[in-house]
This record gives sequence, C-alpha cells and structure tokens, in this order.
Amino acid sequence: MKFWKFIKNQATETEPESVELRIEGDIVDDGDVWIYEWFGEPATAPNAFRNELNEYKGQDLTVWISSYGGSVFAGASIYNALKEHKGKVTVKIDDKAMSAASVIAMAGDEILMSPTAVLMIHNPMTGGYGDMHDLRKVADVLDTVKESIMNAYVAKTGLSLEDISNMMDAETWLSANAAVEKGFADNVLYQDDTEEPSIQNFNFNRLSIVNSANKSINQAIKLFDKPKNEDKTDNEAEKQKLLWDLDLI
Repeated sequence: MKFWKFIKNQATETEPESVELRIEGDIVDDGDVWIYEWFGEPATAPNAFRNELNEYKGQDLTVWISSYGGSVFAGASIYNALKEHKGKVTVKIDDKAMSAASVIAMAGDEILMSPTAVLMIHNPMTGGYGDMHDLRKVADVLDTVKESIMNAYVAKTGLSLEDISNMMDAETWLSANAAVEKGFADNVLYQDDTEEPSIQNFNFNRLSIVNSANKSINQAIKLFDKPKNEDKTDNEAEKQKLLWDLDLI
C-alpha cells in the first residue's frame, strides 16, 4: 500500500508527455510503514518514494497533495527528494496540505491551491516518557525540529523566522487566497487573473475561535448575574441581543 501514485500521461498532438504524482494519506517513517500495511491503510516510506521518483529524472512533475500530514522526518525526506528532482516541480494542493504535508508542498518550484483548499502549519508534537530530565530534553528536541521546519517555510515565503514561529505557535490555517498573500502559494487554481478573487482571504486559527467564544461566554455570565434591582428593561434588552450574537435564539 502507498499514499502516492505516479501517473504518466502520454503525449498528444497538442500536449507533450507529462508526469503527475498524487500524494494522499498519512506520511510515515520507513520503520513504521509495515504497521499501515498490516491494517491495509495507505502509507509508504520515503526510501520507496525516492526510488520511484528517480525513474522520472529530468521530467517536469505535477504533484497533487491531499494529506493531513504525519511524520515530520518523513516529510523532510520527501521535501528533499522533490527539491533534488531534475525537472520543474509544480505542486497543486487539492483540498488540504496540513502539518508535514505542508512542508512537502514547499518543495514546489510553483505552488498552486484549489480555491477550496486549506494549508495548515503548527508546532511539531510528540509523546514522551521518562523523568524530568528526559522530558526537558524532549522539549529541546522539539525546538530544534521546529527550527528545521521553519527553514522550509522561510525559504518559500520570505517571511521572517519570528513571523513563521508565531504562526506555528498559533496553529495557523490558511485559505488559498490567504496562502498566496502570505507567500506560501503562488496562485489559486481556476481563477481568472484579470478579475478580483471572489473568495475572501481569511487567516483561521483555533486559539482565536476559543478566545472569542470565551469572551462572549464571560459577557453572558456577567450579564445574567446582574443584581435584580438594576433596570430590568435594559437588562432584558441586553440579554436578548447577546443571545442573538451567540446564535442561541
């Protein structure tokens, strides 16, 4: 089983021969691929990917990505393989390029996103076991891994390390237009360059949603806890407006 597939399109009268690569499913390390094979889940190891990629050396390559991500080390290996490929690499993000998959996407000479796609970057995560010294070391290792990931984003976007670090801290989700604006992508698929994009840019992160919700809930608590001797008419009007704002009525 594998999460990638090379497709060789034969030449026609109007189009030259082309090679497409579809990356789907989890991105896993060489040592873990057998687990996915055991359960029949789509996955593969970077070594097998590199071996097959070598068969198309010198040819332009279109890479479609639809993946939630996986191992940062496997993602880094595939990123390097694509950067070393002799031939133009065009990355097209189908619907999602998240976590380690977003690192792979940065290998494209040109990165295009579907108008319905999202790109997500966040801090590396792991599990740990041991005493306080072991766990502090794990945190230090994660800092180093984060720096290595940031290099790929900085090389593509031109943003500062501090900006990228802050975006990873916030677990940042980018729409296609927002990704182009930030430099993570070069263009949006299927859009006429002569027209203004019809899709609004947005920069979504989970912490912003949580903070906004907490603020509204706290306002509600204060409002409903107001002393009874306050003006009831004004208080009821405020309650009604807040319930509408919270989509509770």
